[in-house]
Amino acid sequence: MRRFALPASLAALALCLAAAAFAQSPLPTASAEDRALARDIFKQLIEINTTDTALGNVTTGCAAMQKRFLDAGLAAEDVRLLGPDARKQNLVVRIRAAAPTTQKPVLFLGHMDVVEALRSDWSTDPFQFVEKDGYYYGRGTQDMKDSDAALVATFLRLHKEGYKPKRDLILALTADEEGGKFNGADWLVRNHRELVDAAWVLNPDSGGVELDHGRTVVADVEATEKVYSDYQVTAVNPGGHSSRPRPDNAIYELTAALNKLAAYTFPFELNEVTRTYFTNLAAQETGQTAADMRAILATSPDLAAAARLSAEPSFNSNFRTTCVATRLAAGHANNALAQTAQANVNCRIFPGHSPEEIRLQLAEIFADPKLVVKYVSDAGVVTHSAPDRKAMIPPAPIQEVFEPLTRITQAIWPGVKVTPVMENGASDSIFFALAGIPCYGYSAIALERDDDRAHGQDERLPVDSYWKSIDFFYAFSKAVGGD
Repeated sequence: MRRFALPASLAALALCLAAAAFAQSPLPTASAEDRALARDIFKQLIEINTTDTALGNVTTGCAAMQKRFLDAGLAAEDVRLLGPDARKQNLVVRIRAAAPTTQKPVLFLGHMDVVEALRSDWSTDPFQFVEKDGYYYGRGTQDMKDSDAALVATFLRLHKEGYKPKRDLILALTADEEGGKFNGADWLVRNHRELVDAAWVLNPDSGGVELDHGRTVVADVEATEKVYSDYQVTAVNPGGHSSRPRPDNAIYELTAALNKLAAYTFPFELNEVTRTYFTNLAAQETGQTAADMRAILATSPDLAAAARLSAEPSFNSNFRTTCVATRLAAGHANNALAQTAQANVNCRIFPGHSPEEIRLQLAEIFADPKLVVKYVSDAGVVTHSAPDRKAMIPPAPIQEVFEPLTRITQAIWPGVKVTPVMENGASDSIFFALAGIPCYGYSAIALERDDDRAHGQDERLPVDSYWKSIDFFYAFSKAVGGD
């Protein structure tokens, strides 16, 4: 199997920065007026349905933010709303440098679409912004309208203050990261590279600060990510009368295959990114957890230790490819054996493996020649084979990214280690990486490990985490813009 290596200089840089003690001066914090605006923007975005459904419209959200920038006095040519579909328009905002410069811009990237949420599943309306018990509730509060709102608020604050950077700062808010036919990041890179071309990209759709019962553990910066892949698994059978059930009906065949998948564990793996992550994390942990982390880092990894750590889903997904059934459909009548049963299997593929390799492996796991396993693209196109694309190669280290990121993070969360990580999901970083633009994932959002509700029920964000991200993005923008 092919493996890739994180450049030794990046691993060394990350370890060095994680251990560094920066001389801290107080960060500027948002005023009551700035916080009120930031909260209002967050509320507005949560209450605009931007799902890829008949009720959702990304353009509505982007147009609302465009209006805020235009009302604030930004030039129309620096606030561009564009895209290939009327409902999937992207917003690109530019704060121009004070004078012509050879320095390429810095791009902040955020997707505006969210995953569908059903009111019947939630204790609150997912498309109403609700504050209670120290949290903001609503679809997108974690993924990722929190960062969208924080960045919009930051750019508006910089403009209000008359800030003139030494290089252009760009904000791109895009469509269809969560799925759909019109991925905005991909479309902008392919069709309007001049609007989003940058020295490097910060994508808050990944990374952040991990908390364990309030204790700050580590600050994660995405250096690579898994490959997202969907598969359609289909069982077909002649069916028959439900009064004469047979063990080979389509539903039984499909559920038997899915039970095999649920019982299967993909092989344990580490790469240089995850190795660096667990090396840093082991220094923060105690007891059996710390011992197990050191054991998996040995030349011959202790698989029993890996099994114990795998009980924590966030650790398990750092060790291996994961696949899970996410949707089911079967049958045509209540009184007939199902002639067709179908499932969607969603996989997050460990770097070094391709979607086609995993498609073939799923067929081996199911071990049923009557089942058909096909690949489903992000646009919903179903094909008999899958792509060979394997992973995002980690970007080279850039001091101008890591130095201010670490310094400002440690000013907010004193002493926290900053470490490269592998994003267990997938993000739009891949489109910029493939275009040769280094992309780093960091949200400056602090979350409890066991309270990751992105894509789930009652998604919520600690109020305090939002304010800290506001302070981070303001200070970081000015640092990379040349304060």
